[in-house]
Amino acid sequence: MKLTSLAAVVTLAVFVAGCEKQAETKQEEVAEATVEITTKEQKLSYIFGQNIGGQFKSEGMDVDVAAFSAGVEDALSEAEPKLKQDDVVAVLESFQQEQIAAREAEATEMAEKNKAEGDAYRSENSAKEGVVTLESGLQYKIIEEGTGASPSAEDTVEVHYTGTLIDGTEFDSSHRRGVPATFGVNQVIPGWTEALQLMKEGGKWQLVIPPDLAYGPGGTGGPIGPNQTLIFEVELLKASVEE
Repeated sequence: MKLTSLAAVVTLAVFVAGCEKQAETKQEEVAEATVEITTKEQKLSYIFGQNIGGQFKSEGMDVDVAAFSAGVEDALSEAEPKLKQDDVVAVLESFQQEQIAAREAEATEMAEKNKAEGDAYRSENSAKEGVVTLESGLQYKIIEEGTGASPSAEDTVEVHYTGTLIDGTEFDSSHRRGVPATFGVNQVIPGWTEALQLMKEGGKWQLVIPPDLAYGPGGTGGPIGPNQTLIFEVELLKASVEE
């Protein structure tokens, strides 16, 4: 969780907590306490509390409910804070560093897992009939042979394509959008740039692209994770599009 996100959550908690009963001092008593939820203010307070608690849980944070409630009460009553500002800054900075380290460790673990699975997939795929493995590591299989011209790196092409992960998860498709994609041959991932220049207009190929020719250890921050091998079915509709 970003530091600013944490601050926003705490600020929201302070804002809505005025509508709630005073929390018990022990976490067990808070969990077991019977809370009346009948008025609009009480319902809103409960909803906000659930959302905040859910966010804490999804972030893997260990929250002491009694201490959290004490902080809310102190803010509402304008009591003297129990922590000095230097302590607040030090704790939050430490927390932020721990979160960063945890995310980096998780990303490293995922990258290693994805790479191993991708390597195994491409090794098995290379033995399949019709599959060609190039020196770069790019693999392709011709589904339909084209008869037109091949594009150069400077050309703009029109294609239909579907992209999936090795487990079959679809992450992108021009077919699903209902319109072909148009882009420069040298403006896409390296695996595409290499393959398109080998294809002929009208051809349809299956591409299996290793991570170093795709999005590498960084992934896309979305459906494509770190070091993932990608599979594309690409149909080259036009080898050169007038811009």
